[in-house]
Amino acid sequence: MKKILVILGHPSRDSFCHVLAEAYVHAAAAAGAELRTLYLGDLKFDPILHEGYRVIQPLEPDLEKAREDIRWAQHLVFVYPSWWGGLPALLKGFVDRAFLPGFGFRFIENAMLPEKLLKGRSARLIVTMDTPPWIYRWFLSAPGHNQLKKCILGFCGISPVKFTTFSPMKKSSDADRAGYVASVQALARKEARS
Repeated sequence: MKKILVILGHPSRDSFCHVLAEAYVHAAAAAGAELRTLYLGDLKFDPILHEGYRVIQPLEPDLEKAREDIRWAQHLVFVYPSWWGGLPALLKGFVDRAFLPGFGFRFIENAMLPEKLLKGRSARLIVTMDTPPWIYRWFLSAPGHNQLKKCILGFCGISPVKFTTFSPMKKSSDADRAGYVASVQALARKEARS
């Protein structure tokens, strides 16, 4: 049974991202996967690294539990909107606070690259945005996709990381959105069995 953790990076449950996250959860569970969820808007934690990495802040109970869920999971599914070409502040703050040295990676003295502590996990990023996909990729160089895939998850050893992007949302019809939900359900069933 595949262990999947779904992380909703949109701060509101009253969002289409929440609809997509729930669609993934229900379809993957029906296909036999074991599911856990992290809805970041429900967690109680300070998203700010007040002292950077000079002083590591004690983790709040919700972040301790989130890290247990990440360690448990074989596959991580992040569902979030692209805002200003990147991650929502809540999701970035979650990464800053949870993926710390000793959890996501470990620096090695005299080594150019750190030890990747989250190897053995894969990820799916389900992203909504208003920017047309071809503009996001070819003119903007997909900054948010690259940040999460390469600079965060890849840095910690999570691979492969695959994307599913729905865009442009502001011009999407009810039929478009129903199609997006159906796509996520099909993807969830496939990933639950792989």
